[in-house]
Amino acid sequence: MISRVRVWLNRTYAENVFFMDQLRRNPSDRAVEIHATHGDADSPVLAAADTADLEPEGLSPAAYVEYALDQCVRRGIDVFVPRLQQAAIVAHRADFEAAGTALLAPPPEAVAVFHDKVIAYEAVQAIGAPVPPWWRVRSADELVAAVEELEADGHKACFKPASGAGGVGFRVITRSPFSLMQLNGFPSPYVPLDLVLEALEQAEEAVDWLVMPRLEQPEVSVDCLTGPDNRIRMAIGRTKNGRRRGFTLSEQWLEPARRIAEGFGLHYLSNIQFRMFGDTPVLMDVNTRPAGGLHQLSLCGVNAPWAAVQLALGEDPGEVTPPFLGQDYTVVSGPRQLRAVSLPSQSAPLVMERAPVDADAVAEAEAAPVSSVRTGAATVLPL
Repeated sequence: MISRVRVWLNRTYAENVFFMDQLRRNPSDRAVEIHATHGDADSPVLAAADTADLEPEGLSPAAYVEYALDQCVRRGIDVFVPRLQQAAIVAHRADFEAAGTALLAPPPEAVAVFHDKVIAYEAVQAIGAPVPPWWRVRSADELVAAVEELEADGHKACFKPASGAGGVGFRVITRSPFSLMQLNGFPSPYVPLDLVLEALEQAEEAVDWLVMPRLEQPEVSVDCLTGPDNRIRMAIGRTKNGRRRGFTLSEQWLEPARRIAEGFGLHYLSNIQFRMFGDTPVLMDVNTRPAGGLHQLSLCGVNAPWAAVQLALGEDPGEVTPPFLGQDYTVVSGPRQLRAVSLPSQSAPLVMERAPVDADAVAEAEAAPVSSVRTGAATVLPL
């Protein structure tokens, strides 16, 4: 009898409820039980998990590793997918292996390279992968110099933190003065240069920004699955152009992604993002974790989360190639059921049972044509 697999996702994105769904619907029908932890008692991942704990706040990286090891032992975790404190956790891989837990994450050297975007760009450029021009900026004078050089070449300048996740802190520089136009409608990423310089001059601490040209669409996120042997098993591009989404196997995106994933040992799931600089695809960012939109590969007949768990367990899934490419689509948000729970104290574990599944709804979704798949928290619509 094949034993069940116990998987833990710590403080992760709400979209990873789909990651959890795919693990349960794995093609081998192997039983998967999912443990989740989060700092927000209302996180959808807690309600979607089989068991869940509320994470303590304010732990140092070392203390969080101890907390994580305790979770793995107490919960009998086979595979741990760390997002929060990933760097500290992978540095203690041997300790987790001794506890019987495999880490679904790259080695510490790979995580360190891509924690700092400037170091990442330098390293990627050294292996011949395409990158845009960039400047590391820590002062007002350095910002002005970078912006002027970009504008002289006909580019719009933008900046973001040298270390950070997602689009947090991303802004586009404009020379237009602040006016009511910035106060109409929704907040804009555009910010007048004079206000940025004023803020820098008044700041008590230096910033650490990456300044670069504003890259153009399409944006292509290549989801990669790489084994501990540094051999890539999967590379599939997800395209974004406005609201339109799609898929690609074009080598102009996949070849540099493979080079990065294999060259830096981005073991298990990673996400490598490109945009256009003129007529050339260039690197925008590298995530050493599963992308929030990874589940969209199900529209191509691919279950990437399960293939990654197989790799972590030492069961090579072989080459993961899409049997077909799903048609273009768009995504709209929708509700996902939450189970009502009371908020315990920080010291007490939050233990929940997963809400009952509507079997008829699941069967209907699985039987739907791939051009229109209802995912539960979001509906994927054909264009």
